[in-house]
Amino acid sequence: MRDHGGNLDAARALHGGPADAWIDLSTGINPRPYPLPPLPGTAFSALPTTEEAAALRRIAARAWGARVLPVAAAGAQAAIQALPALAPPGKARVLGPTYNEHAAALRAAGWAVAEVDGPEALAGADLAVVVNPNNPDGRRHPPGALRALSGRVGLLVVDESFVDTEPGLSLLPGIGPEEGRIVVLRSFGKFYGLAGLRLGFAFSGEGLAGRLAERLGPWAVSGPAIAVGCAALPDRAWAEATRRRLAADAARLDACAARAGWQLVGGTPLFRLYDTPDAAAAQERLARARIWSRRFPWSAGWLRLGLPDGPAWPRLEAALS
Repeated sequence: MRDHGGNLDAARALHGGPADAWIDLSTGINPRPYPLPPLPGTAFSALPTTEEAAALRRIAARAWGARVLPVAAAGAQAAIQALPALAPPGKARVLGPTYNEHAAALRAAGWAVAEVDGPEALAGADLAVVVNPNNPDGRRHPPGALRALSGRVGLLVVDESFVDTEPGLSLLPGIGPEEGRIVVLRSFGKFYGLAGLRLGFAFSGEGLAGRLAERLGPWAVSGPAIAVGCAALPDRAWAEATRRRLAADAARLDACAARAGWQLVGGTPLFRLYDTPDAAAAQERLARARIWSRRFPWSAGWLRLGLPDGPAWPRLEAALS
């Protein structure tokens, strides 16, 4: 089922209220975005040049410690949708429960998809997907274990959309130009709080990367996304300060949930997953305070919350007290 957070329209349809009355905690997006730099008018009026796009790729590789240049896309989602077409449909396994677009994109491209609950069950797949750290429960997999797994599958897709808060988990330093069995996906919008910009990257060896770039076509990333990415990605001071703030806020959210009687299942510093006595009732309780959360059709108890910021904190604390 292709259900997602960020569905504030559904919240308003059920509970009413204007959009600006709501606090949307149903996603894992940094609530304090990177400050937008001044953008030249040509970022909007002209097609991005080859050199501008190449500069973004070089900057992304340096920022994340990669040895290869990535393919840039309109969000990691664009790469997720394009990847299934890079090989003839076969047997795909997805380590779940996780972000459901991986399985959905594979099925739409004709792959036979099975969701499995342990890394060992991925072995033998023609294509395997691991989200690291995982959404929604935050499961983590050491880079060495994933590298070993890549030798037991045809192609390993590692989605690192939430790894910016824990860069030591990333596989990128081990990906070289000859890599042909691993694709690593990175999101820009989540950690930098600019999801609407639609910017993401895919890293692999030259062969796979070239085929993916050809699949995505020209001008896969907008001029404004290139300009903002080139300004934000090298800003290490902002990234380090943001990691510290997110970690502190995640601990504050855990304490707030514990006072409400919820048990921490896991998560990342960008979102937390709790086991509640009744997720539907918990979501309803928060919605009465115009706070939207994320629950899952396959779990009666799990509820995921993104991080609040500023005046959203006292509203959430009051709703849960």
